Amino acid sequence: MPDVPNDAICLFDLDGTLADYDGAMRREFDKLTGVGGDAKGREALRRLISHQPGFWRNLPPYKPGFNILRVARALGFECHVLTKGPRAYSPAWAEKLDWCRTHVPDLNITISQKKSLVYGKVLVDDWPGYYKPWLQVRPRGLVVVPAHAWNDGECDHPNIVRYDGTNTAEVRRRMIAAVESAR
Repeated sequence: MPDVPNDAICLFDLDGTLADYDGAMRREFDKLTGVGGDAKGREALRRLISHQPGFWRNLPPYKPGFNILRVARALGFECHVLTKGPRAYSPAWAEKLDWCRTHVPDLNITISQKKSLVYGKVLVDDWPGYYKPWLQVRPRGLVVVPAHAWNDGECDHPNIVRYDGTNTAEVRRRMIAAVESAR
């Protein structure tokens, strides 16, 4: 294990990274087949589903995110959850906290409206709208992106590595390099 400095913090997004938000949403959509065919209808249905009590608390763990978490822990990173709290549904904040206490009880948790305000050497996040602004503030930081359809083509930056389940060694190497370059 490399010797990592005390400020080697690795931030983990929750939805789509540690928790399978997309899979849960697809299952709920399937239960309501035929509803919300257009974009406006799908967004209304997504909001309805995500505002159901227990939705956030009951998201299943997402294996790729936990694979990256194992790498970060093995390297000695101090790992934290960094998740965005929905503005329109504050009960989700408590449910996200409950989820973390169940699935990653040893991690510190930050719920924020603006992820770019939070310090870390590494950010693990699936959503380009969150990891790109974070990287603008931290040009020497590293972003590890769990591969999803929505972030394909959104990772062409030297400080972004897309994790597709087959490149664990590359992710590990890039995480070590992120710490080394900051020394």
